[in-house]
Amino acid sequence: MYELSGTVKKIFEEQTFASGFNKREFVVTTADDKYPQDIKFECLKDNVELVNKLSEGDQVKVTFDVNGREWNEKYFVNLKAFRIEAAGAAGNKGSSSDAPPPFDPADEILDEEPPF
Repeated sequence: MYELSGTVKKIFEEQTFASGFNKREFVVTTADDKYPQDIKFECLKDNVELVNKLSEGDQVKVTFDVNGREWNEKYFVNLKAFRIEAAGAAGNKGSSSDAPPPFDPADEILDEEPPF
């Protein structure tokens, strides 16, 4: 489990695949390094609701897991967000009860779509 704070830069439309699997991606810009970094996260299934509560420009703290996988001899890394809090706020926009179960590749049948 990792955390990253920054400003929501971009929110993408929700994607729904033929299998019923859905995801929504968003980008957070950090200023922690010498140069700002744009980091793309994804929320899957029920956690898509967390992104629906965001607006571009929001200051947030994102809690996420790192998942890597191979597909057709290519390697991908996904940052799967499961908690999004307003930066510096006592209340959060998602709670630890929103945490997904451990990653199970069988849950992500993508009808031959690449897993990203």
